Amino acid sequence: MNGRTKTLTLWNRMKTGGGRGDRSALGMWFWDLDRVLLLLALLLIAVGLVAVGAASPAAATRYSDEKHHIPPLFYLWWQLAWVGVSLPVMFAVSMLPVAFARRMALIGTVACLVLLIAVPFFGVEKNGATRWLNFGVSLIQPSEFLKPFFIVTVAWLLSMRAKDEAFPVVLITGGMTVLVGVLLMLQPDFGQTMVFAAVWLALLMIAGTSPKVMAALIGCVPAGVIAAYIFYGTARTRIDAYLFPNSDGVGASDHFQTNAAHDTITAGGWRGTGPGGGSMKFRLPEGHTDYIFSVIGEEFGLIACMIIAALFLAIVVRVFVKLLDEQDEFRLFAAAGLATQFGVQALISMAVNTGLAPSKGMTLPFISYGGSSMIALSIGMGLLLAFTRRNPFVSRSPYIARWSGE
Repeated sequence: MNGRTKTLTLWNRMKTGGGRGDRSALGMWFWDLDRVLLLLALLLIAVGLVAVGAASPAAATRYSDEKHHIPPLFYLWWQLAWVGVSLPVMFAVSMLPVAFARRMALIGTVACLVLLIAVPFFGVEKNGATRWLNFGVSLIQPSEFLKPFFIVTVAWLLSMRAKDEAFPVVLITGGMTVLVGVLLMLQPDFGQTMVFAAVWLALLMIAGTSPKVMAALIGCVPAGVIAAYIFYGTARTRIDAYLFPNSDGVGASDHFQTNAAHDTITAGGWRGTGPGGGSMKFRLPEGHTDYIFSVIGEEFGLIACMIIAALFLAIVVRVFVKLLDEQDEFRLFAAAGLATQFGVQALISMAVNTGLAPSKGMTLPFISYGGSSMIALSIGMGLLLAFTRRNPFVSRSPYIARWSGE
């Protein structure tokens, strides 16, 4: 039996046998899936449940009053419910064929843009910001759901340039980003605006946009920050509170949040006070959402914070390493964009909690409390898993792929 015959025999056994040879839809999905990436995401979700459980008593105490008493673990039970909804969504999206996932993202982008336009008119205000729409059963934050859909849409537009080099992809995607940014700043939500802009610039760079164009766009960043400081009150307040922490005025609340976050994250030292042992978290506003990283630092220590940061980094590095040999431009751009969004959002959230960035309403992916955030991130991770799926045996052996007809 020669080498070619042995190879074909092995391949046929794999097609008809068990294990990797399971050709059912579920079996093919399991073996094609990046299981390491899925495991990292599940680890973050598990960490998030522990963190929300630690932050829940402080949040319940803060929002309870004489008429409405909130149970200590109220937010943990709700987070468990959101996880129960989100995991099936993540698995279902990860099973989608690439073409179907792309169509879903395009439709989702249009739908979320319509909802985002409706927010200033019909939105619900919380903590001085109008970012949510009330659908009766729950409040929905359209910007959270827009992020993964928007990234996939931009990736699709960038991939179109391979077919037509004259396609004005920078102008079209730039116009979309500006539209989203304006709608977000009306809420106001400067943090999410930065995420959309950062991912757009990263995608243009990955797509090989002209160095002159990239230099011009990057050069506009300082000008944009200065313009935001001059004309956008929210940005000016946050920047003043960050640069002049001892001053009084409209930025005093932001300064208090920054100080409270710093005091909380450092209160536990390297090892933490232990689960339930934190006291500084009761002074921390939004400890179960925007400042949950600080709660983790107090109760589980700075070492735990470093491990969580390493998990986020591992996800981003895992995706980019996996994309090194990706030939499909759309899959490359979409997966890279989703990983960049995930990493940028985590980086901003952790930077705010550690005092390295001005205060922003930015959740920590998969860890902070929130239904919209959890479900939207699960959709994004599901899309990321769908775009990084590949037959592990065929991808390693072009010889077998050629003779098997794959």
